[in-house]
Amino acid sequence: MIPLPVETVFEGKVRYMQIIDKDGNTDENLDPKLSKEMLRRMYIMMLVTRMFDDKALKLQRQGRVYTYPPCLGQEAAQIGSIAALEEADWMFPSYREHGCYLWRGAEMKWMLAYLMGSELGMKIPEGKNNFLVAIPIATQTLHAVGAAWAAKILGHKVASIVYFGDGATSEGDFHEAMNFAGVFKTPTVFFNQNNQWAISVPRKKQTASQTIAQKALAYGFEGVQVDGNDVLAVYRATKEAIDKAHRGEGPTLIEAITYRRSMHTTADDPTKYRDAAEVKSWEEKDPIKRFKIYLERNGYWSDELEQKTVERATSEIEKAIEEAEALKLDNPEDLFMYTYSKMPPHLVEQMNELMEYLKEKQ
Repeated sequence: MIPLPVETVFEGKVRYMQIIDKDGNTDENLDPKLSKEMLRRMYIMMLVTRMFDDKALKLQRQGRVYTYPPCLGQEAAQIGSIAALEEADWMFPSYREHGCYLWRGAEMKWMLAYLMGSELGMKIPEGKNNFLVAIPIATQTLHAVGAAWAAKILGHKVASIVYFGDGATSEGDFHEAMNFAGVFKTPTVFFNQNNQWAISVPRKKQTASQTIAQKALAYGFEGVQVDGNDVLAVYRATKEAIDKAHRGEGPTLIEAITYRRSMHTTADDPTKYRDAAEVKSWEEKDPIKRFKIYLERNGYWSDELEQKTVERATSEIEKAIEEAEALKLDNPEDLFMYTYSKMPPHLVEQMNELMEYLKEKQ
């Protein structure tokens, strides 16, 4: 069950938004009426994200990439939100936002290189305001607020969006970031992908709050809850929050109710802590299925387009795998190269020691 909006002691309440239900029925009053081209692109990227995710999982099982965090079931939350950003806005991911990277122009070759253990995979292309993958839980919330505050001080019309899971809301970094954002009214969108599980800890044991969205109220700004499997609702809520940030009206917390249908990472066995019937029930709320129904009803999609998209994406993914596996990814110096614009003396010393040691071992 998706929690209902909750009245609070704060002046106002948490809004809940859904536009396309699990059967593809649409609330015409809330539909953002995006162009056919935009809607098609969003669907294609959701589909490509799922295909990339499936292939990466298989590569890990074959020993061709290292630990991998699947995003099956979270495609609408990712694509719907990232599509609402302007080019100059900053994106701060956690470690599961593969769809966000793909939308913002990341090459699959380098995404795979990162999964193969190469530092080069996280080298952000010039002009792309994408931050690095954040493995530590919730640390990226502070980075996002800092970047947004800097933009505000400089007078730049730039917002930041930061992605995190329900488990991150139990970390001190999350609350410090929320407090700072509220006090200084930074142009930040906190985007919580509430996928119901933080590894083996269920949402009900994560917090006693009826919603995660309402946590924003204590810090003095708006919290919104959306159906995270409804790409149009996610887009609309994020666009409203980004526009508000650009107008200088401060931060927003969005709680996207979704579900992690796969394992937390490939080091995890979810069958040990959750029931198969629970997973099955969320398959009926599949974000790609419901969006496809919406597009077909509006005459924007067909089986022919689906087939062509799948064929093209399959070819692109296979080519990216070939290119990634052909790269030279074992340069030890890369471990030291990309933290500072100019490497400090202590890192230079450590790098030289390592390289000398490896040279002696040859």
